[in-house]
Amino acid sequence: MTRFLIRFSTLFLLMHITTIALAKTELHEQYGPRTFSSDRTWTAIVAAYEPEIKAINHAFSQSEDAEITKVVTFRGVKYQLGQYKNMPVIIFTTGISVPNAAMTMQMALDYFPIKRVIMMGIAGSINPTFEPGDIAVPERWYFHDESVYVNPDKNNKLNYVLPNYYEKALEEYQQREKTDPHAPRYENYGFIHPEEMSVIKQGWDVPKQMPYFSVTSSLFEIAKRAKENVSQITMPSGKAINIHIGGNGVTGSVFLDNSNYRQWLQRVYSAQVTEMESAAVGQVCFVNEVDWIVIRSISDLAGGQHGKNEENVFDGIASGTGTKFMLGLLNELKLTIAN
Repeated sequence: MTRFLIRFSTLFLLMHITTIALAKTELHEQYGPRTFSSDRTWTAIVAAYEPEIKAINHAFSQSEDAEITKVVTFRGVKYQLGQYKNMPVIIFTTGISVPNAAMTMQMALDYFPIKRVIMMGIAGSINPTFEPGDIAVPERWYFHDESVYVNPDKNNKLNYVLPNYYEKALEEYQQREKTDPHAPRYENYGFIHPEEMSVIKQGWDVPKQMPYFSVTSSLFEIAKRAKENVSQITMPSGKAINIHIGGNGVTGSVFLDNSNYRQWLQRVYSAQVTEMESAAVGQVCFVNEVDWIVIRSISDLAGGQHGKNEENVFDGIASGTGTKFMLGLLNELKLTIAN
């Protein structure tokens, strides 16, 4: 009887352990990241808002190499599925600003087998040599409004009372400047003290602060070739636009229309352009290990103009010049894939 009880207890324990293991596997399959049976070969073409996506859709409607074959909507976001020169593509709008861009980009990667992301849209110029319609393809993207707001020191109005954790972070930032030529040269803007995004991804035990996100090197090289091979892009007036490949872009939940802050961004981040989505898209792609690049066409001078900002005048025109370069990049991408 005793042996029977021991065997029964052992069998029951093994069954219990097996049940727990199966339950954990089932839960992982049910709730974990989705995997796709097909290769991750889709190219996502992404824009933030209506004038940009309108320019992309118009270009596709005018091209014999492009077509939209299906439209689906999830969580209110419309995804256009189709092809460009037989490359599967998906086109969608992220929505304006950091939270929308991050949310919508992650949803798209969860729903579809996306291998690479090409974002196209307008931006404000930080570089004073840029004019409306000119195109920038930065190599790195920074969050400029991740920051600490602090009170002035009552004993010295020129200083500010910094939290202990931020003082320690500043020491690390200053050390990084000695080894990373692309590290920001941080300085405060009044009571605003810049900080960095903390990021976690697969394989990391703890979050790490990221001063910037770099676009995928292979797509960056393709952008260089596109600049050499694309036909001259012009404004409606016939004026030729300039294309700048490289440098830095900055992202924040801010429509920037202040010349002093614009100059601060140029000093701290060596920024070429500023806008409201790209670094968020870059962070999501970085964490998911998806290739990405961003094309930005200049719509305004980010506070550097005289008088009222004219972004609304040039947003459609700038979206058009950016789309033409985007098609040139897609052409080069097709050649690369074919080879």
